[in-house]
Amino acid sequence: MTRWSESAIEAQLPPETVLSQMEMAVVVCDRFSNVIYGNAFARRLFGFDGDEFIGRSVLSLGIAEEDHAQAAELARHVLKGGVWEGTFSNIRDDGSTVYTRAHAVPLRHPSGAIDGIVIFAREAFRSNQRDQERYGLLERVGERLAGSLELATTLRQMADTLVPQFADHCFIDLFSGDRLIRRVSRHAGGWSPPPGTWAEVDEPVSYPPGHHAAKAMQRRDAVLVEDMAQARYAGPGQAADDMGVTSAISAPLLARGELLGVMTLALSNLSKRPDPHYDGFDRDLVGAIASRVALAVDNAMLFETERETALAFQKDLLPGDVPPRLDGMQIAWRYEPARPLESHGHGIQTQVGGDWYDVIPLSAGRVGLVIGDVEGRGARAAAVMGQLRAALRAFAQADKPPAEILRELDEWTRTLSPARRSGRADEDGPRAPLVSCTYFVYDAWSRVLSFANAGHDPPLLIQDGQVTELEFDSKGAMLGVRGSGVGGEILFNEESRELKPGATLVLYTDGLIDRRPKADGDYYTRDESRRMVREAVAAAADGDVEAVAEAAFEAVPGDIDDDVAIVVIRTSPEELAVEQRTFAAEPIMVSEARRMAAQTFASWGMEPEQAELACLLVSEVVTNVVLHAAGSPAPRPEPALLSGAGLEDEESLLDEELWDLSMELGRREPQVKEFTLRLRRGSESIWVEVFDSDLRLPRIRSAGETDEGGRGLYLVDQLATRWGARPTTDGKAVWFELPVS
Repeated sequence: MTRWSESAIEAQLPPETVLSQMEMAVVVCDRFSNVIYGNAFARRLFGFDGDEFIGRSVLSLGIAEEDHAQAAELARHVLKGGVWEGTFSNIRDDGSTVYTRAHAVPLRHPSGAIDGIVIFAREAFRSNQRDQERYGLLERVGERLAGSLELATTLRQMADTLVPQFADHCFIDLFSGDRLIRRVSRHAGGWSPPPGTWAEVDEPVSYPPGHHAAKAMQRRDAVLVEDMAQARYAGPGQAADDMGVTSAISAPLLARGELLGVMTLALSNLSKRPDPHYDGFDRDLVGAIASRVALAVDNAMLFETERETALAFQKDLLPGDVPPRLDGMQIAWRYEPARPLESHGHGIQTQVGGDWYDVIPLSAGRVGLVIGDVEGRGARAAAVMGQLRAALRAFAQADKPPAEILRELDEWTRTLSPARRSGRADEDGPRAPLVSCTYFVYDAWSRVLSFANAGHDPPLLIQDGQVTELEFDSKGAMLGVRGSGVGGEILFNEESRELKPGATLVLYTDGLIDRRPKADGDYYTRDESRRMVREAVAAAADGDVEAVAEAAFEAVPGDIDDDVAIVVIRTSPEELAVEQRTFAAEPIMVSEARRMAAQTFASWGMEPEQAELACLLVSEVVTNVVLHAAGSPAPRPEPALLSGAGLEDEESLLDEELWDLSMELGRREPQVKEFTLRLRRGSESIWVEVFDSDLRLPRIRSAGETDEGGRGLYLVDQLATRWGARPTTDGKAVWFELPVS
């Protein structure tokens, strides 16, 4: 029976009934941190079926090992009469993890003595809005870190995510060798630390022993300084008292077992917050963030190493930074790889591609020019580009027409298919690469530009103050477009144009005009980009070739999505010295050819000894041409029997051949054979060419001791800088090069 002053409700709600219905864990510990009571919610929260935790240490509640020191700090603080609040990571019996927010107060005897500790706990993630926001922050950090593989971008995005939402100050220090270098120093509100307080970006950092950042790296665990007023850290580059730093957390950056550096976040009076102090849950959160940052930094560093290797590989395969000095033309080029970015559904790319260009010296001062683009990106595209450049250089040395060069290069491209290399045409796998390119041959003395195109964009032509595109009669198919085993022949048509004095060609790859972003997130069309490039080139047309190349590259705003190659060629405004004369292919004309050469060399101001040497080689080459031209039979058609032709048809063909032979024998006048001597002078060299109608190309012979001939070309090979022979449309040309002095 209740007392008259006791209400019915009080009689029905003893303390145990109230505690069992609370949606909060209540745990009571004695002075030795042993659990003496836990309510029903505590059993559910910590994952117990019964009272097995009663009488055991508070650590039996599943407090994670990294939080044991924090539990000891809780006991020391509360038993001294203080109130403690923080976050624990608890591991349940089933292996799951729950984050709990704990509030601990002293358990006092009526006499006032402290007999134990009362802990009130709740699940932090579910019931605390502040903690929910910080878990959302962790998700956003992961999203930001997944968006870039550039180290600088990764660190910048990390700092932008944390400041000012979670911190007033963010520092990220990374090891470079054995030195710790500051890579990020970000502060809320655009505030900058006074000189001499914190190390600036790219400066070395040295933390004194006992500093929370040093402890974090030494322990390889996050370290919390909940109240900076109770901790003093001396040493250079640290915060001064007047900066008002209230709390800080340092977390090591660990990846693959290696310490990459340390990240420090701090709160201060720069911003107004309900609680300007970090707690244990914040420490765990920063530790989780640091692990993600470390992985992203490690990936970015590996990616940059790969990209630098690929760039070095590609640049070694391309011509050097300084274009060669060639007669009758000025040259400038520029190659720019794109920044790493995610595009076209291919993931994050190194942006090292297969754009290529080359300038190839040919015979008699002529120059081969090529601009091209291998489909795809990465090291494989660069490797294919290197093989194509080497193959084209080899093909070009034969001085064949541009269309024939592209036909040979197309066949070479198709050999790069894995199926072709393995010898199995039906093998499933990557096909041959697709390559667009244009090959030009420019003769500065005649100003004739011959070229053939394989699916590449036409270059810009600046002539008479107008900027137009060089007209292609045939666009041509890309190299490698015809698969292995597919019939038919790809035709490459040769075209030619005469360039006026001072004309400028701007060759470029499609990275210059393709997928350039606008400010609104859209992209410029290719026509819009071409128009901007034409306008920029026209504005810079009066400048030198370097200015034109720079103007073309900067014409379209926005980051490039693909690597870009630009080559600018300008023809000489002055005519180059050339002399040419045709002679009958008779021995007496050898001296006439030599006399013409001597007079020309003298008028060009050549030194007498060098002119005499040049005349000697002229005599040898002309003599070789005269001897072979005189000894070569006149070509006549051979009878061609049609497959499946009858006897009457064969007799008819034979009669026609006999008739042609009788007509040939009946001629009284022998066929007149001629050769042409052409002399060209450049700034540092002279070139001699001898043309004749004989199709046979000369070769060096090994003459015996008693042989009267066979030493002429050997002499040319030993004394000339370069020499060679190339086929022409109606015969061949033998040439050699000598320095002017």
